[in-house]
Amino acid sequence: MSEATKNAPLPRQVADAYVDALVELDPVLGTYLGLPGSSERLPDLSPAGQEARAGLSRATLERLAEAERRPGGDSAAERRCARLLRERLTAELAVHDAGEGLRAVGNLSSPLHYVRNVFTLMPTADDEDWAALARRLRAVPAALEGYRASLEKGLARRLPAGPRQVTTVLGQLGEWIGADGGRSWFADLAAGGPDALRGELDKGAAEATGALEELRDWLRDTYAPAVAGAPDTVGRERYRRWVRHYNGADLDLDEAYAYGWEEYHRILAEMRAEAEKVLPGAATPWEALRHLDTHGRAIEGVEETRVWLQNLMDEAIEKLDGTHFELAEPVRRVESMIAPPGSAAAPYYTEPSLDFSRPGRTWLPTMGETRFPVYDLVTTWYHEGVPGHHLQLAQWTYVADRLSRYQTTVGMVSANAEGWALYAERLMDELGFLDSPELRLGYLDAQMMRSLRVIVDIGMHLELEIPGHSPFHPGERWTPALAQEFFGLHSGRPADFVESELVRYLGMPGQAIGYKLGERAWLAGREAARAARGDAFDLKKWHMEALSLGSLGLDDLVAELSAL
Repeated sequence: MSEATKNAPLPRQVADAYVDALVELDPVLGTYLGLPGSSERLPDLSPAGQEARAGLSRATLERLAEAERRPGGDSAAERRCARLLRERLTAELAVHDAGEGLRAVGNLSSPLHYVRNVFTLMPTADDEDWAALARRLRAVPAALEGYRASLEKGLARRLPAGPRQVTTVLGQLGEWIGADGGRSWFADLAAGGPDALRGELDKGAAEATGALEELRDWLRDTYAPAVAGAPDTVGRERYRRWVRHYNGADLDLDEAYAYGWEEYHRILAEMRAEAEKVLPGAATPWEALRHLDTHGRAIEGVEETRVWLQNLMDEAIEKLDGTHFELAEPVRRVESMIAPPGSAAAPYYTEPSLDFSRPGRTWLPTMGETRFPVYDLVTTWYHEGVPGHHLQLAQWTYVADRLSRYQTTVGMVSANAEGWALYAERLMDELGFLDSPELRLGYLDAQMMRSLRVIVDIGMHLELEIPGHSPFHPGERWTPALAQEFFGLHSGRPADFVESELVRYLGMPGQAIGYKLGERAWLAGREAARAARGDAFDLKKWHMEALSLGSLGLDDLVAELSAL
C-alpha cells in the first residue's frame, strides 16, 4: 500500500470536504445549511459555473476511490457514505453531461427559483443581517445573467426547455415583478428592513427587480419563440437519467407503471367506501370532496390557518414523542409559514440549519384563497411537517456529526424523503389520528394523487398505452392533455392546482414517482424487519434507527431498513 493511500482521508471526510468546496461554489447552499460567510453572494449559474461544479464532482470521485483503499475505509459507516456519494455524484454528472442544466426552466425547481427562494431563509434579526441581504439583492443581476447565458447555450446546442414550462414561468415572473402595478416581491421584502438601511435595501430591490424584468422580456421575446414546438415531455432516455437522479435507482419503469395502476384501483375502492359515509349516494368520491369544500370543516383566514397548522404539528409532536418516536429537543421545534406569492401550488418544507438556529419550516401557498378545508390540510401537514419531512430531515441534521454532513444534507435522495413523508401519512392513519370519514377521505385523496403521479408521469413522458382496465381512454397513448384531464377527474383539488402539478411533472421528470415508490420501499423495509424480529420488533426503536441512517437511494433503502 502506498504512503499516499495510507494518508488518504476516509470516505466520510471526502464527503464533508465536498460539502465545504460546494458551498464555496454555491453560497445559496451555505445559507440553507446555516453556515457563516455565504449570505452575501449568489452562485455562478453560467455554463462556466456549471462546469466548475461538475469538475468538483469528478475530482471528488477520484479522491473517494483512494479513500476506500485506506485502512478503515471499508467499515460499514464508511461504505454506506461512499456508496451514497458515488451514486449521487455519478447521477448528477450524467445530468450535467447531457446538458440538462442548459435548459433548466420549470415552475418549481430551477436556478431562477433557487435564487429567489434563498431570500425567504435569510436571517433578519439585526442590521447586519439586513445589510447582508441588501448585498445579496445586488448580486441577483449577475446570477440571472449567468442563468440566461446557460439557456442561450442550450438554444445553440438545440437543447430547448418545454414550452409549457416557459409560459408558466413567465406568469410567475409577472407576479414577482408586480406587473399589475403592485410592489415587486423584492421591494416588498426590502420594505421590512430597518430605516437606517433604507437606501441600500431599496436600491438592491430595484436592481433585483430590474433583472427579473430583463429576464422576463428575454424569455418572452427570444426564448419562448425559439422553443415553440419543442416537446413538453422528455422521452425514455432522458427520463431514465432523471429517474436515477431523483430516486437513486435504475427502476423497472414498466413494473412501476403497473404498480401505479394497482394502487389506483385499490385506493379508489377505499375512497368509494369513505365517500358513502361523507355523502350517501355520491356518484364519485370527488363529489363527496366537493361537498366537503363547502360543508366540511374549514379554517377561515390566512393567518388563522397558519396558527392552526402550527398547533396541529405541536400536538402531533406531543402525542408521538415517547410513544412512536424519541425526539431530541431541537427536533421538537418546527414553524408553520405562509409561502411567498408566485410559488407553485403545492405546500413544501425547508429543513433546519445545521445548528438549528433556523428551525424546520412548512410553507402553505395560499393561491389567493382565504378559506382552507381541514380534510386537505391535516394529511398534508402530517406529510410536510410531523411526522413527515420535519422528523426525518431534522433528525438527519441532529445526527450529522455521527454520519457526515453530506449524508444528512446535500446527499438527500428525493424518493427517500418523499417516501418517508408518504409513509408518515399512512402511519398516522394506522395510529388512528384520521378519526373521521372526512379526514380519511382527504388522506385517501392524497394517496390517490401520488398513485396518479406514477401513472401519468411515466405514462406521458414515455408515451405509454393506457391499459384496457382503465376507466379512462383505454388503448390510447398518454399525452400531457390526457394526463391533465385524468388528474382533474381524480382529484379533489382545484383546477389551478391540477395545472400547476402537471407543469411540475413535465419540468421535473421522474421526481413525482418517488413518493409512492419510496413509500413502498419504506413499508417493505418495515415489514421485513418485523418479520425478522417477530415479537421483539420495537416500532419506536425502528423508527429512530431508520431516521438516523441518513440519505439512501432506493437501491439500498430496503436492505438497510430490513436489517434494523
